[in-house]
Amino acid sequence: MSQIDKLIADLCPDGVSQYQLGEIAGYSDTRAQASHLDKTTFVGVDNLLPNKGGRVDASHAPNTSSLTAYEAGDLLLGNIRPYLKKIWLSDRTGGCSGDVLAIRLSKAFHPIVDARFLYYTLSSDKFFSYATQHSKGAKMPRGDKAAILKFRVPVPPLEVQREIVRALDKFTQLEAELEAELEARRRQYEYYLDRLITFRVENEVPWVAIGDLGLIFRGKRFTKSDYVDSDGIGVIHYGEIYTRYGTTANQATSQVRSDLGPVLRYARKGDVILTDVGETVEDVGKAMAWLGEEPVAVHDHCYVIRSELDASYLAYTMQGNDFRKAKEQAIARTKVKTLLLDGLKRIKVPIPPLEEQRRIVSILDKFDSLVNDLSIGLPAELAARRKQYEYYRDRLLTFEEKR
Repeated sequence: MSQIDKLIADLCPDGVSQYQLGEIAGYSDTRAQASHLDKTTFVGVDNLLPNKGGRVDASHAPNTSSLTAYEAGDLLLGNIRPYLKKIWLSDRTGGCSGDVLAIRLSKAFHPIVDARFLYYTLSSDKFFSYATQHSKGAKMPRGDKAAILKFRVPVPPLEVQREIVRALDKFTQLEAELEAELEARRRQYEYYLDRLITFRVENEVPWVAIGDLGLIFRGKRFTKSDYVDSDGIGVIHYGEIYTRYGTTANQATSQVRSDLGPVLRYARKGDVILTDVGETVEDVGKAMAWLGEEPVAVHDHCYVIRSELDASYLAYTMQGNDFRKAKEQAIARTKVKTLLLDGLKRIKVPIPPLEEQRRIVSILDKFDSLVNDLSIGLPAELAARRKQYEYYRDRLLTFEEKR
């Protein structure tokens, strides 16, 4: 029997009390002045990293003079697109934007709830699935603040919580070490990508506006209610391009009802699919090459580019610095950042001969596999470690409820 099992048997043999999140915590009701914040203390939704990656320093100032304040020990949740799993346990005081929820333990529960235990509980896939299920809106879904407070949280004795935290902290540290090594490889990959797709010598290759490459069209809308588990039409939602796909794909991971077939729009083999909305300028315009033998339906927040270029080459080009800089001039900077079609059409990309395009792709595919292929090398090791961590986290955070 493990130490945790022994503690549970000794301290809570009859089960563990469960509370709604709103019974033990609430949203911050204090304010912070923007003039008192800097890049290390202001947290916008774009400063929270996906997949429980924590936070990075802000790259811009707040756009309001007064913000929600957070304190050390508060949990900050990204409330746009909950499926991105953005969460951070604060180690400082500061202020956050309206799209970030600051969850603060009630004073009455400080003696019986460890903040880090609550962090691990709300980092679970169970919580993010719940938040996504109760989100509102199609274009940029937001978590329902009232529903989030109804999520049920187990509260075992504090000694059990702290032993669980110690075990999960060890997994987190091992994962962080692997992630740091992988991040170094990603930087190397980005360096070589820019080297290969940047043509600086005058007249070395033609640069052609995307609008002149061929056909560009937008996908058609489908909603959560249209999804089916089987016997449907393969689809790609714009959000999945951020979370489920890499530079290329040949199989869709989602399906919608087959009766929608005649009204949808499809990418076919050799097309590039490009997102048109995102939380940040950096997000917008993520591209993937569709290499599947069968056409795939695409969401209306995606553009499809059909040309004679090698699709993988064009998708890689759209990851480079030249495209990113040009893209910034084509984005409407409203609350939801949108890549405008007319602006996209004006962006120019280098067009070497098809044989050279394929040579570049063959090199970048190898680098891409080294940093993104979950079946080999360091990505596979990190994926296995995360799977092991998630298994133990879910096991450690599952308790028989006290009656």
